[in-house]
Amino acid sequence: MRTSLLRSVALLAASPVALLAQEPEGTRTFMKPDTGLMVWTLIIFAVLMFVLSRYAFGPLTKAVRAREQSLQEAIDAAKHDRDEAAKLLADHQAKIEAARTEAQKIIVDSRGVAEKMRADMLEQTRHEQQDLLERARREIESEKKNAIAEMRREAVDLALAGASKVIEQNLESPKNRNMVETYLASLSSVKVS
Repeated sequence: MRTSLLRSVALLAASPVALLAQEPEGTRTFMKPDTGLMVWTLIIFAVLMFVLSRYAFGPLTKAVRAREQSLQEAIDAAKHDRDEAAKLLADHQAKIEAARTEAQKIIVDSRGVAEKMRADMLEQTRHEQQDLLERARREIESEKKNAIAEMRREAVDLALAGASKVIEQNLESPKNRNMVETYLASLSSVKVS
């Protein structure tokens, strides 16, 4: 179909050339219009315009429109992707900010816990120190009492030994020992207090 169409267009285009060839050469001028040539030129132009608009301009226009549409779709897709990227970026920035806030909160909480642990440890150390001091005082008091009791026994033994030498009697009976210890206890409680 296209080949027959092209042939007919070629015949139409060639026919004014044949007409021009039949005209005498001397009568034609550029200033005087040739109506026959103008009519054939207009007919060929109209036929060519019809053929081109029907078979060439239509597909070309359709291709250009398809290209414009694909470009517009690409632009729209790029805008959509850019909007999505901006939204994702905003989401990520919000998540980063939330994580940063959470990290700051954890740090503050950790500092609070560490400070509380430090205070608890100091308090526990103070209690342990007080307990150690109290235990040491009790042990010192106990050792002091034991030392005083030991000194009393030795004083009683020395006093009895001295008294037995002086009296030349054996005063080592339990009754005599008890009497001297009571006397020394009364003397030491007055001096120690």
